[in-house]
Amino acid sequence: MDLRPDEPIKLTRDCPAVAVPAGHTLTLPQGTEVMITQSLGGSYTLLVPSYGGLFRLSDRDADAIGREKRSGEGTGEGSGPSQGKALTGEALEREIWETLKTCYDPEIPVNIVDLGLIYDMHVDQLADGARVDIKMTLTAQGCGMGTSIAADARNKILDLPGVVEADVQVVWDPPWTPEKISPEGRALLGIHQ
Repeated sequence: MDLRPDEPIKLTRDCPAVAVPAGHTLTLPQGTEVMITQSLGGSYTLLVPSYGGLFRLSDRDADAIGREKRSGEGTGEGSGPSQGKALTGEALEREIWETLKTCYDPEIPVNIVDLGLIYDMHVDQLADGARVDIKMTLTAQGCGMGTSIAADARNKILDLPGVVEADVQVVWDPPWTPEKISPEGRALLGIHQ
């Protein structure tokens, strides 16, 4: 996997971005020079030298970096098994897991499922649809991106047909360790067992 930044790009308009790993949002002004270091799960991680670090840019602002919005890619929208009809039971649970695999820590090119960050997922059927409760952790307690990653997961789950409520809680017990990374995640990170 090539993790070298792309060539420098100048933003074509002002756009909001989230500082990595601090987690606060700021507006990067038009003309700011950026380089894409990662584009996974419907967002971009940008290296912004003039601001001294990394920032996460939402796919909805992809036009500011000369990219097209990836409509429905990994968001539960667009084509695929979840399009249209509300899912229930095992089909919904499978789709939730697949959706969670589109959520990434902006500093690590492995999804939150394969990183071993999802500790629990529970679906309750309500009168008007499903409620999904997820417990997840982070690789480090001091990571300021926890709220952003949890919100990304929650929003993507709420996009699934049939889901009417979703809650994603960040928990610290048990503490995350690298042993929780899946074999697929280890391969992506170049970790040999």
